[in-house]
Amino acid sequence: MQLRRGAAPIIVSRSLSTKPNGQSKLSELAPEEEPRESASPFKQHRQRELREDQENEDPLYPDPYPRLESLPARKSVPEFLEDFREGLCDENVVLTGRVRSKRVVGKSLIFLDIVNEFQKVQVMVNKNKCVSEKHRRIHKFALFKNLIQVGDHISVTGIATRTDSGEPTLEARELPELLSPSMEQIPEKLTNAKTRMQERHVDMLVNKEVVDILRLRAEITKHMRDHLHSKRFLEFQTPILAENAGGAVARPFVTKATEFRNRDLALRIAPELWLKRLVVGGVDRVFEIGPAFRNEGVDATHNPEFTMCEFYSAYTNLADLINETEELMYSLAKHCQELISTQLTSLPPIDLSRFVRPFKQVEFIPALEEAVGIRFPKLTADGALPELLAVLKLAGIRVPGEVPTSLPKLLDRLAAIYIEPMSFNEPVFITNHPVCMSPLAKGFLCPTTYQLVSARAELFVGGRELANMYEEENDPDEQKRKLNAHRNLVNMPDGEVGFEEATAEDAPAPPPAEEAEKDEWETSPLDESYVKALDYALPPTGGWGCGVERLVMLFSGANRISDCLSFGTLRNVVGLSADDKEAPLK
Repeated sequence: MQLRRGAAPIIVSRSLSTKPNGQSKLSELAPEEEPRESASPFKQHRQRELREDQENEDPLYPDPYPRLESLPARKSVPEFLEDFREGLCDENVVLTGRVRSKRVVGKSLIFLDIVNEFQKVQVMVNKNKCVSEKHRRIHKFALFKNLIQVGDHISVTGIATRTDSGEPTLEARELPELLSPSMEQIPEKLTNAKTRMQERHVDMLVNKEVVDILRLRAEITKHMRDHLHSKRFLEFQTPILAENAGGAVARPFVTKATEFRNRDLALRIAPELWLKRLVVGGVDRVFEIGPAFRNEGVDATHNPEFTMCEFYSAYTNLADLINETEELMYSLAKHCQELISTQLTSLPPIDLSRFVRPFKQVEFIPALEEAVGIRFPKLTADGALPELLAVLKLAGIRVPGEVPTSLPKLLDRLAAIYIEPMSFNEPVFITNHPVCMSPLAKGFLCPTTYQLVSARAELFVGGRELANMYEEENDPDEQKRKLNAHRNLVNMPDGEVGFEEATAEDAPAPPPAEEAEKDEWETSPLDESYVKALDYALPPTGGWGCGVERLVMLFSGANRISDCLSFGTLRNVVGLSADDKEAPLK
């Protein structure tokens, strides 16, 4: 659901007054753009009611925050409903949960809906059956009717029954116990973007699709783990904080540790090099699902902190990785659709026909040459970048934006324009990238184009990259050479082509000194210890990685990565702790 930024919020909530039949009357509250400097009227009212109850000679709830007692009869709502279906609820049952609705019927009957573990059950509280002492019946029941509010957590002891309409119900045999009162009202609606991110917990209570997306994320992660475990992979944890943030090209987060005051440390940008060390150490099938950090911008599909799944399998080639990816993607699509059709019903259905194997495969260089109508020069030559720029210009092919500063950037931009859109209609594997784009992958001579390419594939669905896989470079000398060459290509400020052969017409004017200093960044130092580890022999290995949030976006239909993160993007998280005046949602 798209949210309009800057719109004044209208939050409809339950007021303190009630209709004659006891149901809540709706009223519009004031916009909640400004922080609350004092307790809300609802909170003040609740505090007064609870205080008055505790001051009574015979209070109903002397402690509104009691410790939870150990009761063997306590069940969760899902357990109660399952036992009910199987006819196993003959004795007294204790249910706990949050009150999500309250309906008063006459003077002696109250119906409550309580929720526990995302499932709801009805509770019937009859004055004549849950208050044993006749002379206190009216007093106790009246107190309960006034004190229990929507949002409270309660414990109910009763027996299973079925109403005239056939609904499974717990009929209370004692007045429900208050476990934790809600001191603020749960709104009926919550639509303002800023409020939804600042009070994510309320957003989850009000808007079902919010929690459904996060539940789907948990199920996707679990399904991936189960799938990899079934293939005999072992899950390992690798360091997040280290001296080098290797494994990918990205700006790292740099910090200090008290133990190493004279050294900069970095948060990892990928677990790749650590996992491949484990393969060298004899762990032939290993995976990790964990956080990665890249000190870059925030947009609809990127966040500086995200979750990656990477696996490495010894004696595995690119064809094996592609087959494994197709199997996993179809399995995920099928599992997610089952959940959406039964539990996560606020999410759009998944068209399983889109994920029927095999997926389309497109070779990088032949596809680009066909799309632009030219033949590429030798891409491993020293002057490949200016030569390719000149060929594109002669053919009338305009590359949007600034002139790319390196050959990998130019090729990546061309692929984004001419190849990646093929995935809007069906999943597409883009295969055999030029070697300059994949410094950690095995290279070989393409028999079709006679270009040096990598044994690599990227899976795109709907125009977005979902997974990246390749055969790992295991020659120590070749790996060192590739990493050095790649660092020389990408470690330049924006605006510099970096080759003497580039013409002045092709290269833009250099940026001012202060702007160059701001934009320039150093890639991580060459990880000599990883290259040395290869001396102990990395077997032929296939490596695979994907961003978990991208998968969640695909299968949930979410348009923003913030919807797939428990508390939104970094901009939202910083706004929660730093009194950010700007609208946090993007």
